Amino acid sequence: MSKSLWKKVLLSAGAVALLSACGNDSNDASNEGSTDSENQTEETTIRIGATNTPHAETLEFVAPKLEEEGITLDIVTYTDYPLINAALDSGDLDANYFQTVPYFDAEIEQNGYDFANVGGIHIEPIAAYSQRVDSLADLEDGAKVLVSSNAPDYGRILEILQNEGLIKLDENVDITKATFDDIVENERNLEFETSYDPALMVQLYDNDEGDVVFINSNFAVDNGLSPIDDSIAIQTIEDSPYANIIAVRSEDKDNEAIKALVEELRSEETQDFILETWGGSVIPVSE
Repeated sequence: MSKSLWKKVLLSAGAVALLSACGNDSNDASNEGSTDSENQTEETTIRIGATNTPHAETLEFVAPKLEEEGITLDIVTYTDYPLINAALDSGDLDANYFQTVPYFDAEIEQNGYDFANVGGIHIEPIAAYSQRVDSLADLEDGAKVLVSSNAPDYGRILEILQNEGLIKLDENVDITKATFDDIVENERNLEFETSYDPALMVQLYDNDEGDVVFINSNFAVDNGLSPIDDSIAIQTIEDSPYANIIAVRSEDKDNEAIKALVEELRSEETQDFILETWGGSVIPVSE
């Protein structure tokens, strides 16, 4: 897919007004008796949780630009998904950047979080890897398919398998909520193992522990795998609902500093950085 297709809609650049804090310390530089307060800059810190690749790396790229606007990013990296939303809910974070829309929706439903999605930034297509076969079509009867325990990823894995003609799903199921129980045809008797931590999937592939292993792109690229070059099948991303988003507590959804962060992440310069750094394994999106 050409680079230009992914940059066809960009938020227009605009001057960011004086920014209010997201719950962290801010500096009010006004002096008693000053008559020039309107020219003073209010400093803002956004404490944001992210997984390392590509989220934290992208945040580090935009941090200098935001500093020019008086916004400091305090980036906290995580490897355990559930901890990130819990930290946002508790107030330890002002925002996070790691999750897809289906994961976000499932977390709200399961935990009652009062969160807002303030914008999609990129898509990390999930892909199938194998040391044993060159394509999903080559899988034999009873082949073992290893999948992580991250249920919001199941729909896109099942969609790949269905598109390859290996299974059929209940036609009435919402693909973003599909589970392996929604398979109505499995002629090759594929065996699905779904108990693995998402961060361990690359290790399972390296150890050749299954006929095929599904790995999300953030873990793949963080461990030297290219979803484009090394996988045997990859998720299509046309009209994908799996954008990785910036999430905040609902009370902060209109915060000007958060809006400035999203705008910078969607800028043409940042989209170019994403495309050039990960070579199509991570795809920027604009809304």
